[in-house]
Amino acid sequence: MTGFRKTAAKLRHWRILPLVLIAFLTACNGNAAALPAVPSTIPTPAPAPTVAATPQLTPTNTPAPTPSLLAARAAVPPTPLNPAPAPTPTVAATPQLTPTNTPAPTPTPTVAAIPQPTPTRKPLLTTVTPVGLVVNEPEASAGYILFDVGNGMNDYLVDHNGQLVHTYNLENTANPQILENGNLLARDNHTVFEADRDGNILWQYTHPDRLHHDLLPMPNGNILLLANRKKTVAESIAAGASTDYISNNGINYDYIAELQPNRSGVGEERIGGEIVWEWHMWDHIIQDFDPDQPNYGKVSEHPELIDINFTLPGLAARSRHRSWAHINAIDYNPELDQIMLSPRHFSELWIIDHSTTTAQAAGHSGGNAGRGGDLLYRWGNPRAYGVGDQSDQQLFWQHQPHWIPEGLPGAGNILVFNNGFEFDGYARGYSSIVELAPPADGYNYRRSPGRAYGPATPEWTYTAATPTDFYAPGRSGVQRLPNGNTLICVSNKGTVLEVTPDGETVWKYINPVLRDGRILNHGDPMPYRVPRLWQSSNTPEWQNKLYRAHRYPPDYPGLQGLDLTPKGTVHAAISR
Repeated sequence: MTGFRKTAAKLRHWRILPLVLIAFLTACNGNAAALPAVPSTIPTPAPAPTVAATPQLTPTNTPAPTPSLLAARAAVPPTPLNPAPAPTPTVAATPQLTPTNTPAPTPTPTVAAIPQPTPTRKPLLTTVTPVGLVVNEPEASAGYILFDVGNGMNDYLVDHNGQLVHTYNLENTANPQILENGNLLARDNHTVFEADRDGNILWQYTHPDRLHHDLLPMPNGNILLLANRKKTVAESIAAGASTDYISNNGINYDYIAELQPNRSGVGEERIGGEIVWEWHMWDHIIQDFDPDQPNYGKVSEHPELIDINFTLPGLAARSRHRSWAHINAIDYNPELDQIMLSPRHFSELWIIDHSTTTAQAAGHSGGNAGRGGDLLYRWGNPRAYGVGDQSDQQLFWQHQPHWIPEGLPGAGNILVFNNGFEFDGYARGYSSIVELAPPADGYNYRRSPGRAYGPATPEWTYTAATPTDFYAPGRSGVQRLPNGNTLICVSNKGTVLEVTPDGETVWKYINPVLRDGRILNHGDPMPYRVPRLWQSSNTPEWQNKLYRAHRYPPDYPGLQGLDLTPKGTVHAAISR
């Protein structure tokens, strides 16, 4: 079973290169001209010729079938670190035949193609850095860290001494989480699955839309999923979107689905589940661009709605066809029955009501708060709802906002990794951890008319002494620990920190596993590059980057019965 997931993970990286055979023969007076002599060096291949397109019948909105994860697995060769991009042949348009005297169809609104930058990748450079455990002070919290390397790698559990205690042999997983029953919950692009400690798939569910970023197990056994769905150019314009903010591929928007798994079967029967609740951000939009559309209104008077024409500087249409809001995290508060979301491209956090039915979640009334699926609270960037200016913005491309759970210091407050991403000169170029106390009023949140949601000042923040020394432009996460310290995952440098309330680092671990599968030893050079979008800040991305890391306390139920014997450093244990 492990082999199949490895196969699926690796095959998606191969490029199927079109083979174009070009031959020519020149005849003169009935004789073939001599072919040119073969040069001593191989010349650069000629560009591929224009090829007429063959009409294809493609079912509309039909997702590609996902093979069962319970099938047999097989190993495949690894993908090269820097595969050469394949040339894309130019395809001639197929002429369309229009019957005589047939009325011409109403043209669909079109939008000019958005110029895309050439996807160049800088060569890998190297630096010298320690890997594994770097700092371990007595003030550090005990427990076990599960870190997700991503890119088709295994997931590793290490103790607070930096020793490997368990490897979860599941490749191509995203955001793995240890459940209280000891199993691992994870996903890929369309499939959610639960596996035992040995990597055997126990249950899976395939979703028709693309799943992304986060998933969250709920107290009732259900699972909250993040998915996205496309709206065409015509649908976007009909909703009041300005053509300045639509790519020629339309808009992809996010929605939340609550999955009730079917775990009652055995073997292959333990597949599937039922979606029992949904919330779509498209049901809660407003715009002040086109008064002829039904959702026209003054954005600043409706902070409960989402401005379809809001975008951060430097993004505009080139990001919307992939992900308009780019929600990258989800959290659930069982006491309030509310959900928190992290729309990165709005630089905000949102809170919505989960006590609604799906029908109420599509409207503006119902539920504990009486407001249906409208936003109950938003914080971080009041410009997104027409209030304030850039000086009022407090979040910049944030990740993993969540309520601090009951029983931990700061319970009920919101903790968030504030990336501070710099894009086209926008934002500040350093990261921080922010803890804030939301202005809760029962199931709603207080706000003065015409003003931004509070608080104006966070309860606690963490930055480095030299702010730019702590900077993760993307991904990353944060977690409050039982001793009052805070665990921080710095994604682009594969580093996990534990800091005290005073900002002192008392634990530090640097991931030794590279994205190409190699495992570094102490003293080995660390490969890195500066991604194209980060060049303005010259921030390196080490090739050991992490998506997220989570610490489980020693008495966590999901660790009971697991062999937690230290097996040495990750490099030493895997190299045996």
